[in-house]
Amino acid sequence: MLIAGFPAGAWGTNCYLVAPAAGEECVIIDPGHQATQGVEETLAKHRLKPVAVILTHGHIDHVASVVPVCGAHDVPAWIHPSDRYMMSDPEKALGRSIGQPLMGELTVGEPDDVRELTDGAALRLAGMDFSVAHAPGHTKGSVTFRMPENPDVPPVFFSGDLLFAGSIGRTDLPGGDHAEMLESLARVCLPLDDSTVVLSGHGAQTTIGRERAANPYLRDVAANGLGAGDPAAPRRGM
Repeated sequence: MLIAGFPAGAWGTNCYLVAPAAGEECVIIDPGHQATQGVEETLAKHRLKPVAVILTHGHIDHVASVVPVCGAHDVPAWIHPSDRYMMSDPEKALGRSIGQPLMGELTVGEPDDVRELTDGAALRLAGMDFSVAHAPGHTKGSVTFRMPENPDVPPVFFSGDLLFAGSIGRTDLPGGDHAEMLESLARVCLPLDDSTVVLSGHGAQTTIGRERAANPYLRDVAANGLGAGDPAAPRRGM
């Protein structure tokens, strides 16, 4: 399997292109702010043909390039219905007033073909399987994507802004909820095998085993159930 990722834009949001191999169809995950050039360069480098864009949530740093990417390749975008409004109204998602400047060059809106993700959905895209888990906390419509283990690679978990190396997503923006975040960590992350590779929305690659041992939030949830978490521990995401 081929997974090519790069950090894009002012927020350093990780965009991933996933394919069975070079020269085949691919799926694009979270083409955010200023990701268009990186997407096109990665497609050309690996000779890939996109068939879909899938989104972990609706914040502008994860969806800002959806319209140009989907439009250039005539592919659908998949997003949870609770976050769909953010593509057209990013200021509301950030608690800003309409008309307030937001990275002035951004053009917001929906691509022509938008499809909705649901908890437990099994997507078959580009010959690959993606399991969808609704994971609210960072936003109401946050989801994760999990790919099963195969002979070439261990299980892969695209966590969006739910889980990071050493941290979790912030919960202080509209739609964020710390209790929901802890519940999502317990329900979605803790059951995963320690060998599962975590590719998050920001920052470095990690594994579930590493986070189970060292992430203060995941350790607290595992040890004490849905507690408050460590208020001094870092959080990330826009």
